[in-house]
Amino acid sequence: MTNTLPALERRMLSAPEFHALTAMPPELEWFANIRSEKTRRAYRNDLREFTRFLGIVQPEELRMVTRAHLLAWRTNLEERTLAPATIRRKLASISSLFDYLCEQNAVLHNPVLGVKRPAANNNEGTTPALGDSQARMLLDAPPTNTLKGKRDRAILATLLYHGLRREELCRLQVRDLQQRSGVTHLHVQGKREKTRYLPLHPMAQRLIEEYLIAAGHRYDQKSPLFRPVKNNTSGTLLKHLDPQAVYSCIIQKYGRETGISAMVHGFCVHSLRATAATNALENGADISKVQEWLGHANVSTTRLYDRRKSRPEESPTFRVKY
Repeated sequence: MTNTLPALERRMLSAPEFHALTAMPPELEWFANIRSEKTRRAYRNDLREFTRFLGIVQPEELRMVTRAHLLAWRTNLEERTLAPATIRRKLASISSLFDYLCEQNAVLHNPVLGVKRPAANNNEGTTPALGDSQARMLLDAPPTNTLKGKRDRAILATLLYHGLRREELCRLQVRDLQQRSGVTHLHVQGKREKTRYLPLHPMAQRLIEEYLIAAGHRYDQKSPLFRPVKNNTSGTLLKHLDPQAVYSCIIQKYGRETGISAMVHGFCVHSLRATAATNALENGADISKVQEWLGHANVSTTRLYDRRKSRPEESPTFRVKY
């Protein structure tokens, strides 16, 4: 017991720290409870934009917001010709805040609930998916004789064969290659810290092994799975890839080199996730299994990737004859 007391004392809050936390308004508590850094960033930007529009300075002033304020902000968003999905997301961010304030009895009701949001396209997602030949073209784009080329081939295969989000890809460690029932799986940490295990596709497994052997960290279990091949700032390579670097240095780079960026409007990292989901569904995968595979909380999100009803070869266009 005596050995643990000094450690406990070092962790004690000071009196000013205690009183500062006691006085924390629920508006700041709501933000502190958001675990995902990506979500925090999006909500921070949306809330900053909302408070700037209303001229709010102190968090407590949010409790005076009415439905009329929200309607005025929605009109402003529409006048800026923002996409309907963007407007829905911004309203959802503010609605999340007011839901929390209602739970804490800081306000009586959520003023966002009475504000009509732009209609959602519930039939098909807007992220473009690649065709089979385009996916193969992208997989073959990185060179095979350089470390960066080997890494990029492994990354593209991991995204295209497993439908990972780029944040999930960047968080992978070597120890996330795990044997389950005699099959190598990827141990993936998804949104809201949800874990899923994905059987590793043989092509991706071969490319990952080739990359790890060339990079020299195959048996370093705590190492990031995919690491930078150079670092001009600090020189250290023992760190996870930055999600933005995956977009700019891999997806954009090979998208331009193959011409896919010019052919596919809106091509981005998420296109590889859409491609994987669309391909799996078109080849007979059960949609509930695809939902689990992608880590979707709701199957309605998975249905956005189901484009079997819009196959161009089945269009009446090709039944017209003159």
